[in-house]
Amino acid sequence: MVVAGVGVVSPAGWGIPSFRQVLSGGIPLAASEMLRPGWPKPLRVLRVPPPQKKPEFLSHPRLRRSSPISQFFLAAGLEALGEDVSKVRDGSIKLGIVVATFSGCVNYSRRFYDETLRDPASASPLVFPETVFNAPASHLAAYLGCRAINYTLVGDPGTFLQALAMAAGWIEEKRVDACLVLGAEEMDWLTGDAFRLFSRKVCVSEGAGALYLRPGDGSGVHLKSVTDSFLFNRQTQRTVAAKNMTNALLSQVRDHEGACLWDGCQDVPSLDRAETEAWKSWTGSRFSVKKILGEGLATTSAWQCVAAVDAMAENNGAEALVSVVGCNQQAIGALFAKNSVAEPV
Repeated sequence: MVVAGVGVVSPAGWGIPSFRQVLSGGIPLAASEMLRPGWPKPLRVLRVPPPQKKPEFLSHPRLRRSSPISQFFLAAGLEALGEDVSKVRDGSIKLGIVVATFSGCVNYSRRFYDETLRDPASASPLVFPETVFNAPASHLAAYLGCRAINYTLVGDPGTFLQALAMAAGWIEEKRVDACLVLGAEEMDWLTGDAFRLFSRKVCVSEGAGALYLRPGDGSGVHLKSVTDSFLFNRQTQRTVAAKNMTNALLSQVRDHEGACLWDGCQDVPSLDRAETEAWKSWTGSRFSVKKILGEGLATTSAWQCVAAVDAMAENNGAEALVSVVGCNQQAIGALFAKNSVAEPV
């Protein structure tokens, strides 16, 4: 399965160039402050900066009241599709869309329930459609005029890799001609406060990442495989799940020394322990996107994949491993390679 394009929105900015520049610098971005109602001390978060130019898609009727997550989706998705946007619109490409998210449209959900609790009579029905998990995917499909299959998967960060496997399956089964896979989150004090309960060192972030998959076995970067989901529900089982994922991923790598590992560690030992232990014998190159861009949940997994593909496209390695040990559900991995037929599992 060929990765025909990638797109991204992150605290580094809008688009691949700023994303690539920040990651290559290797310096963690400075956090900003977000007020938490009832607390004198604000939360530390990483926000997406305003775009340098207002995106053209915001003039679309469906997007005039859209939440930030929908705007991130559109920007990343359109960047990944590139010139194929016109082919999707004229129907020459039957495009599938599969989305992964964890907290989803939390901005408008918090606003709607806040209004409801304050005064049910004043709660805006115009806000409610933006609270549902599949709103961003629906906006994207409406903007593209896409009527093909469209799914939204809700789960922990590993769900983005499940979305990749699902998309590859749709293409193999010829349900679609190509598929756009996206992961995105938006910032709200609810999310930042929730993670603070587990660790005050976690810096929650927002944004989106997109991979555009098409069938093919020629040159370029390919999605070679996605491992099974190794589930866990206790800390000890988390370590076992991480090790099982690592073994499954390593069994498919051709050149361990020449491959790059894109892991999900974030310099928080209590949260990194299972993944650190699972990869302790890895001797190849390694990069941790979260250390630079923060904890973006489903977005971070998408960023890991986008970074891996972009690095390979820039002639940095022939294989890339993406490791995701989710926060509460699963350990799962993906392998990207050059000039390799995709073998989703």
